[in-house]
Amino acid sequence: MSFNETIQSKEELRAMVGEPSELVSNKVISHLDKHCMTFISKSPFLTIATADASGNCDVSPRGDEAGFVFVLNEQQLLIPERPGNKRMDSFTNILENRNIGILFMIPGLGETLRVNGRASIVKDLTLLEKMKARGKTPHLAIGVDVEECFIHCAKAFKRSGLWKPSSWMEKNELPQPAQILLAHSKLEDMSLKEMEDRLEESYEKRLY
Repeated sequence: MSFNETIQSKEELRAMVGEPSELVSNKVISHLDKHCMTFISKSPFLTIATADASGNCDVSPRGDEAGFVFVLNEQQLLIPERPGNKRMDSFTNILENRNIGILFMIPGLGETLRVNGRASIVKDLTLLEKMKARGKTPHLAIGVDVEECFIHCAKAFKRSGLWKPSSWMEKNELPQPAQILLAHSKLEDMSLKEMEDRLEESYEKRLY
């Protein structure tokens, strides 16, 4: 099934939504100024968008204590790679296509910081040691050569009420990650309780 009534050109798109304001057009800068650096230093969470050589996309979260992203200078930053599931989707994409998009978030703040550029997989121990956490040095990091950065408005966060505890669901209403993982992984010999225990163990013992 294909979607009907789709936009087919930039001209058609602009005719429907109009042009950005002067403020929006002018807010993009090509380096990390003091305001961007301050924002990054206070951000404990970000998402990374990458794509492989064919354009197949992936978005991946990264998080740690605020300031975990290391800013080298106005044009470069480093994102440490903490232990994960070893799929390495972002890294394999970067080996094929260095373009990267990053969205920095700060809890309680509706505005986000968007940074776009070119990524590399960094194994320089001198740099990696600067991002040591809980006594452990990351094995790798994503190095980013910054090409664009700009603040993004808070409308999405205001509409979603993401930072408002009053809008959050009760715990028993939330999706059950262990149940989803068990269904998707098709591990017929594993019980739901075993999957819950496995997840909990990974969170307790393998964060760093």
